[in-house]
Amino acid sequence: MWGGRFANGPSAIMREINASIPFDKALWRQDIAASKAHVDMLAVQGIVTHDDAAQIAGGLDRVAAEYEADGVPENWDLEDIHMTTESRLAELIGPVAGRLHTARSRNDQVATDFRLWVRDAMDQAELGLKQLQVALVGRAGEHADSIMPGFTHLQTAQPVTLGHHLMAYYEMAGRDRSRFADARVRMNRSPLGAAALAGTGFPIDRFRTAEALGFDGPTDNSLDSVSDRDFALDYLMAAAQCSLHLSRLAEEFIIWASQPFGFVTLPDSLSTGSSIMPQKKNPDAAELVRGHSGRIVGCLTSLMITMKGLPLAYSKDMQDDKPPVFEAASLLALSIAAMTGMVAEARFRTERMRAAAELGYATATDLADWLVRQANIPFREAHHITGSAVKLAESRGVALDQLPLGDLQAIDARIDDRVYAALSVDASVASRASHGGTAPNEVRKRVAEARVALGLEETA
Repeated sequence: MWGGRFANGPSAIMREINASIPFDKALWRQDIAASKAHVDMLAVQGIVTHDDAAQIAGGLDRVAAEYEADGVPENWDLEDIHMTTESRLAELIGPVAGRLHTARSRNDQVATDFRLWVRDAMDQAELGLKQLQVALVGRAGEHADSIMPGFTHLQTAQPVTLGHHLMAYYEMAGRDRSRFADARVRMNRSPLGAAALAGTGFPIDRFRTAEALGFDGPTDNSLDSVSDRDFALDYLMAAAQCSLHLSRLAEEFIIWASQPFGFVTLPDSLSTGSSIMPQKKNPDAAELVRGHSGRIVGCLTSLMITMKGLPLAYSKDMQDDKPPVFEAASLLALSIAAMTGMVAEARFRTERMRAAAELGYATATDLADWLVRQANIPFREAHHITGSAVKLAESRGVALDQLPLGDLQAIDARIDDRVYAALSVDASVASRASHGGTAPNEVRKRVAEARVALGLEETA
């Protein structure tokens, strides 16, 4: 490749450190597509003949068929997917293959291929997250009335419904989808035709190649075009945030599946056993999702550090941009699929959830609110009275609504028998009917809205 300038070939060390074909071969589909769009444009612009363009396009189709059938060969002397494809094209159609690289550089070539790959990864993540939302909405609809303890600090706080809890993750997944969608809009400009860094003197039509590849238009600065990796960072930032949400959901399932909680039985298909303890059913899929989040955040950090301080335009450091993106995309796809399956197939033990809510004094706030509304007591005083009632119930090992009225009146005489209507967990969740609250009717509203948003039902 460098014969006109270099008298000697690269050393073994240089050959190994310089070759990217072991990982950038993943771009072969994008490389073929961009090359076909480029040579079509060259023909239309009269830069190459239509006959040469047809030979090149046909040869590229043959190369693609070989890659599809046998994979991409790894010849480190050819360095990367671009030279690997061009070399094989020359073997198939002869010297005319050399015209393909007219008016482009590997710099704009890789920038284009990588954008196309990342755009596909964004689309796949968005589709996977939609399927996760479908699973969450389906289970939330089943459990709009199922009562469980809501937690703060992992301590029982107030009763909520399982449907409400699951819909919280629907909201998170929705924000994740929006981040990928926003990033896709920003990155959907074609760098093809920026050449090495300064553009080209050939009369190319960058708008034509951009349209052919599904971009909204060409990038507007050739220096930025070949050196920009914001699109990859945007993808990794969205992937990292998404992985944090998946990790939180995974942690919930891990805790809920533990024997002290017993809130859920995980599907066998996403669990493993122990080599020594026959009774074990380990939440390994959820634990791996939790672990993958750290690796995905690490991929983001890796590329951020790689890009820090690079002068314009292209530097070889940027060859290391692809491995963290490829790794993160693979891990994210697995994590989304695992949690979608877990949500869809888990068996929720709602009787255990309800019992935990009833025994955790989760309606204490309801007692305080009742004192404010019915006895006109300032909230801080009501808070103190309620604390005394909780202490008494705890000492007796009973729920608040099981305390005799006389005992409650001994704490504060202004309490009367109407209080019991507010102390059950059912009454508690039913009262939280503000927009976005946990009341079953509110949950059902949110589920119905979500089903319309997901295209599962038509608007009434």
